[in-house]
Amino acid sequence: MTIEIFVPFWGDPELLYATVESVRQQDNSDWRLIVIDDCYPDESVGAHFDGIDDPRISYTRNATNLGITENYREAIRRATTEHIVILGCDDLLHPSYLDVVARTIEVVPTADVIQPGVDVIDETGAIVRPLVDRVKQGILAPRGGQGVAVLTGEQMATSLIRGDWLYWPSLVFRTEALRHFDFRDGLPIIQDLALLMDIAFDGGTLAFSPTVCFSYRRHGGSASQKTLLDGRRFRDERTYYALARQIAHAKGWRRTERAARLRLMSRLHGVAELPGVLRHGNRAGLESTVAHIFAI
Repeated sequence: MTIEIFVPFWGDPELLYATVESVRQQDNSDWRLIVIDDCYPDESVGAHFDGIDDPRISYTRNATNLGITENYREAIRRATTEHIVILGCDDLLHPSYLDVVARTIEVVPTADVIQPGVDVIDETGAIVRPLVDRVKQGILAPRGGQGVAVLTGEQMATSLIRGDWLYWPSLVFRTEALRHFDFRDGLPIIQDLALLMDIAFDGGTLAFSPTVCFSYRRHGGSASQKTLLDGRRFRDERTYYALARQIAHAKGWRRTERAARLRLMSRLHGVAELPGVLRHGNRAGLESTVAHIFAI
């Protein structure tokens, strides 16, 4: 079963090359890798891929800069296999990644989304355990021993709206599901959660294998961290939680509606980030964080 791995690229070329090498080191050789360069201003990147003699790897450069969401859409448009990965250009697959995914698909052939086990690394590649990841993996993620946990429909929606414990770049998607739902416009910071919730609201299925086979790179100065300091992250979250509450109410999914109304983990995230926003954020960031904690 061939899986296409797309890498929308804008970032550090050296980290990209390490990502590509991690794909090449897979124990399972049945893959294709497509790097989509979103006009990163470094012509040496294209030259690097010209020097790779592997027919499974292709490199393309967009004619104009599309931005992250449109580059994701470009990946989905190019997909030709039943399942795809939209891999971060600085994350790392372990050699067993595709084998873990293939076994999970065998166990849950109807899965629309597959989450394998993840460890978190910093800029240097060292394994780290920030608070957000301890909460994700220790509290929010399902517990099913060494087996595969399966969440469908309301159960999936309630789990994710309590707190998004998934790691987008590590996910394997049924291509048909991505093409059916697309990304919601106007929610650039949490577009991943919104799409996953749409899959859940449609009765989709999430399969979680706890076997660790992926390294997610968390940067201290990442773009997502900046959106916390200027208020955009929590503003978008409040907007989406209100929308999710309405959708759940219309479907009669009371547990999901209640979780969206309480948004307990999201509020606690605001509490945890408040000291950093006070030190490094601007007025808009502070107002947004405080509103996120206390607003009903």
